[in-house]
Amino acid sequence: MEINENNKRANKLSFEKSPYLKQHQHNPVDWYPWGEEAFEIAKSEDKPIFLSIGYSTCHWCHVMEHESFSDPEVATMMNEVFVNIKVDREERPDIDHIYMTVCQMTTGSGGWPLTILMTPDAKPFFAGTYFPKEGRNNKPGIKDIIIRSKDVWSKFKNDISEQAEEITQQLNSVVYKSGVDTINQGVFRKGFYELASTFDELNGGFGNRPKFPIPHNFLFLLRYGTLNNSPESIDMVAKTLQSMRRGGIWDHVGFGFHRYSTDSEWLVPHFEKMLYDEALLSIAYIEAFQVTGEPIFKDTAQKVLEYIERDLQSDNGGFYSAEDADSEGVEGKFYVWNAKELRELLIGDVELFFNIFNISEKGNYFDEVTGKMTGNNILHIKKNMEQIAEEFGISTEQSQKRINSALAKLFENRKSRIRPHLDSKILTDWNGLVISAFSRAASVFGEPKYSIIAARAVKFIADNMINDDFSLNHRFAEGQAGINGMIDDYAYLSLSLLDYYNLTGDIEILNLAEKIVNKANEKFADSNGAYYFTASDGEKLIARKKEIYDGAMPSGNSIMLEVLLRLHSLTHKTEYFEQADKMVKLFSTPLNNVPSAYTFFLSALYRYFYGTIDVTFVYTNEDKDVETLKSKINSKFNPLVNLKLINTEIKKGYTNQTHLSLEKINDKLTCYVCSGFKCDEPIVGLENILSILPEKYNIKL
Repeated sequence: MEINENNKRANKLSFEKSPYLKQHQHNPVDWYPWGEEAFEIAKSEDKPIFLSIGYSTCHWCHVMEHESFSDPEVATMMNEVFVNIKVDREERPDIDHIYMTVCQMTTGSGGWPLTILMTPDAKPFFAGTYFPKEGRNNKPGIKDIIIRSKDVWSKFKNDISEQAEEITQQLNSVVYKSGVDTINQGVFRKGFYELASTFDELNGGFGNRPKFPIPHNFLFLLRYGTLNNSPESIDMVAKTLQSMRRGGIWDHVGFGFHRYSTDSEWLVPHFEKMLYDEALLSIAYIEAFQVTGEPIFKDTAQKVLEYIERDLQSDNGGFYSAEDADSEGVEGKFYVWNAKELRELLIGDVELFFNIFNISEKGNYFDEVTGKMTGNNILHIKKNMEQIAEEFGISTEQSQKRINSALAKLFENRKSRIRPHLDSKILTDWNGLVISAFSRAASVFGEPKYSIIAARAVKFIADNMINDDFSLNHRFAEGQAGINGMIDDYAYLSLSLLDYYNLTGDIEILNLAEKIVNKANEKFADSNGAYYFTASDGEKLIARKKEIYDGAMPSGNSIMLEVLLRLHSLTHKTEYFEQADKMVKLFSTPLNNVPSAYTFFLSALYRYFYGTIDVTFVYTNEDKDVETLKSKINSKFNPLVNLKLINTEIKKGYTNQTHLSLEKINDKLTCYVCSGFKCDEPIVGLENILSILPEKYNIKL
């Protein structure tokens, strides 16, 4: 322990940049960051390692810290028995992926905080999640685990080492083999039926409780509904997105979605807000608007982006990672309201507001710790605005205006509350998602502000997270970039650059995306076309995994399949398709077994089976109609269309011979369409383009 400038005893986490690690810098536990020092001490002192993995906005991580890691008695016991290591899962997802897999393998479930006991060579022999200080309800407490660990380590160390070796071997036993299974388009239908079988027709969403949004499920279902003529698929998405917007998982006052719902009705959320959720959900709402034309989906996407811009954007153009569930040590305190304070704030609109947002005296927020109602209310909507307006004898417009005014008052009042903790680190992969979201919104809604925000974020990433050799950094904090990028960083950034290229037509952005993908191939790809999570020249951990499961976020392999297929269409370089083809064949067995576990991969797979429609507009500066055409295509749901813009007056940056060979015909705006490995006769002139694209290629305009 050391003494810092505030005369507080600080452990070695005080030198770290992670907000999560710094939250534990004054614990009496002698925490070490992940690194050689901790492992060398464990070996020299012959101690097992207590590995604790979490993140700064994790509610139960805070609970475990308060109960155990801040307790001098527990800390003394931990320091005596273990060498203790803290890891931020968002900063080191490579470490988290490995040990979370161990937890799921050995216990059947997982979550954070993640608790691992392991040998000094990092091989695990025990796994769990949250443990209370004292045992309760047949669940051991931390003190029980420490006492038991001390005893078995001293008596059965060899047995423990053998057990740890077996777990490590099992961890490394997953091998994907190409050619074992074949895959066909029936996988889409199976994926749809698997999701449909768990669909909650009453509340929307999939499964019962807790209920996670899983945005890539929606993206797949929108493609299935559109490309396979399944209105039921689209209805499932629409029902779910409407229910989420009306529920307590949506922050009706300040916008944005909380992480998940603890119940089946989307009422009581886990209150943290994650950047990746906001970005992915905004994309889902954008696509739902494209498919259905429902204004509520556009409004929701725009409000999510407003929240991201207002509360998560840094001064340098990058985006922070998350906001906590807790404020003043209480989960949800920033977001809930009691009836008394609402009456004081909303004089004149109390009855209308209470009816719309289901406010009651006893409240609807149940405290799981005390087992009692808190008297606080989570705002949520059960009736349509039209129904409420009719009951009050006013127009829907009047009702909406009064509600908007009331919500604005609550927003201003909430500013005086203590905000939840903001995790201020900036992650390349999550920022890639945000760039995609703002680029897509700019393309679909035609809002210039979104393009400006995307451009600033691209510049921040280019200036800080991309090295001279086009390798990537993962994390930016306290003014410095660090931690070698993982495949998710390369995948999400590449995809975002393709989305930004689709918006701008800037060939330099397409070239940059290629360079990032080429570097990913150099550092992460194997001969089968798939990607390891960690780089070949990265830190050697106890396992080097390939991830395909699309969990809270799509896997790097799923994203890379989309990127490779889009790059092939945009550049006509066959090596990208060949690599994608290998990847599809390699993962065919798990895809056939449970396709609904890989929904982003399925979405990308549509490009593989159905092919893409490559639309290239060749123009000069005088062709002003090209922007109108681009907007028409982008505003509609055309999931298999790749759009390219080639200005013949600007040759700089066009290195692809295919691009260089395309010219305007008869000095008119010219459109080249390629699909199915062949290109058709060019379409010359605006009128012909407007009629032929929808009639011949079924492109929505």
